[in-house]
Amino acid sequence: MPQIEVQGLSKNYNRGPPALNEATFRYEGSGAIGYLGPNGAGKTTTLKLLTGLLRPTGGRALLNGVDVAHDRKRALSNVGAIIESPEPYPSQTVEEAIEMVSDFRSGPSRSVREEIRALSEKLDLPPLDARCGRLSKGQRQRVSIAASLVRDPQVIILDEPTSGLDPKERILIRNLLNDLKRDHLILMSSHLMQEVTEICDQVIFINRGDILLRDTVQNVATRFRTRAVDVEFATPIVVDRIKALGPLVQDAVVVGERRFRISFDGSDSARAEILKGLVGIGPVLSYQNASLVLEDAYLALMQGGVAGESAA
Repeated sequence: MPQIEVQGLSKNYNRGPPALNEATFRYEGSGAIGYLGPNGAGKTTTLKLLTGLLRPTGGRALLNGVDVAHDRKRALSNVGAIIESPEPYPSQTVEEAIEMVSDFRSGPSRSVREEIRALSEKLDLPPLDARCGRLSKGQRQRVSIAASLVRDPQVIILDEPTSGLDPKERILIRNLLNDLKRDHLILMSSHLMQEVTEICDQVIFINRGDILLRDTVQNVATRFRTRAVDVEFATPIVVDRIKALGPLVQDAVVVGERRFRISFDGSDSARAEILKGLVGIGPVLSYQNASLVLEDAYLALMQGGVAGESAA
């Protein structure tokens, strides 16, 4: 069963504050974990420690039960990773770039060429004989992702996997990761809250080297309730009609020709009652949170909001 674990993991680069301060978490089985925090929070440092690119100042990093610092080769034998946007060598063909990584990794005995063709189809790669130096940034990124997945590693560690990709490419990667998480364990950092919301089951928030919160996405959604919703009507209406719905509506402002933002206390009961009232005003085309719950949680935590950790 795939497993990622860090035990009191720390990293100091100089005499200043630690880049990572006694981080501890453990995940086992399948699923996807989002690793969230601002630039310099300690995300990439953590992923580098997990993949042996850095040695810890203190604590341990283990993959599938193996200490990375003590036996890096065995620890990484069933792990695929992308750290800080690596790129294939320009002189390599797409196939050669993926084959090179395959040679370094143990895994199923399935034909490598057959697997590369399957990955090429899933990731819509350029022709396998194309030189990587002639590819766009997004194409090179997809080649690197394919290389990280060759030989079907059970643990996948990704540092900003969709960085530099266009919307179509991001959807492609999102769909692939949602498929993989059914029977793989994925740890991914990202600045894109929508991406994490659509892929991840668990989240870790980190800032200035300290883990602030570790929980399921569902629990975070309950804990940090969005206190505004956007509504769009099929026909124009006057905003005062929304304000007149009653005390549940704290405020309402115009955000578009037929779109309005409504502030309320964030409760599910108020959300439902407000929708009932809106339907009575006119035909509603859409009714949704004005912001992502993870964005609200992120902002609250980074600004010094309540921290904590669940038993997840």
